[in-house]
Amino acid sequence: MARVISVESERFPIAGTFTISRGSKTEAEVIACTISQAEHSGRGECVPYRRYGETMDGVRDAIEAMREQIEGDISRAALLDAMPAGAARNAIDCALWDLEAKITGKPVATSICAAPPRAIETAYTLSLGEPEAMAAQARANAARPLLKVKIGGDNDMARIRAVREAAPASRIILDANEGWTDDNVIANLAFAAEHGIALIEQPLPAGRDGILRHIAHPVPICADESVHEAEGLASLVGLYDAVNIKLDKSGGLTAALVLRDRARELGFGVMVGCMVGTSLAMAPAVLLAQDADFVDLDGPLLLARDRVPGLVYQGSLVSPPDTALWG
Repeated sequence: MARVISVESERFPIAGTFTISRGSKTEAEVIACTISQAEHSGRGECVPYRRYGETMDGVRDAIEAMREQIEGDISRAALLDAMPAGAARNAIDCALWDLEAKITGKPVATSICAAPPRAIETAYTLSLGEPEAMAAQARANAARPLLKVKIGGDNDMARIRAVREAAPASRIILDANEGWTDDNVIANLAFAAEHGIALIEQPLPAGRDGILRHIAHPVPICADESVHEAEGLASLVGLYDAVNIKLDKSGGLTAALVLRDRARELGFGVMVGCMVGTSLAMAPAVLLAQDADFVDLDGPLLLARDRVPGLVYQGSLVSPPDTALWG
């Protein structure tokens, strides 16, 4: 029986303002793709990201351009060849995974997880701000075991110190979002090490990070904007110690699984992260992240309103998705 696809643009308010080195936003803009066949429907969600030249209209148009092939029964493997990596392919790929699970009655977890999926610990993200404001955020979340701290400005040492003093027991990931420079990266890395930072994400701009091959890494450094798919991953050996896998970058769960396995082969640590989206976007990533070294899937915790049903969060633990949500 033929498939039918529908695409919907949606907005979910953020609880307050979410700020990184590139700017601020007050809502999550997402696109949901639903692929139906007979009485079954599969869903996927993506978050268009301007850093990669994506817009809501552009991603929606890219999904619509695939309508004939999707409704013509394209496979996930064929989708990898038919579309480039990115948000549009992610929404379609995850919808196809979900549809297959609904049709067969076989949960996605049984196909991709080595053991029954369990609740996993996720980071909780603190927005970029002045040191005092960031200390207040950290103090309010000091009971969380893992915090992800947005930095990337001229006053980062003061921010690091303020957050560490406010949350002395938490492990901390710093995410510079390409905001450091060749002139300050060595000093900032050393300062981070002195303050017990566990990981630093993408300190330098993608493509301008060659200095990382020639300086000490007193704190492990994780590629984010510098890594999308498995192809070319070998070129990051020596530059980075870990890679952040996001479904919206890799273009879906299918490609993300390949990227994860290739990263392990090359000796990289693995982080599974997200854009700011709803539980529908996080659900497949929770399964991908079952054996990750770091998990950053707190998107729904940053929203004022999530989908219903959504993922279940208990403090910093996020449980695997119920099949009513995805998979």
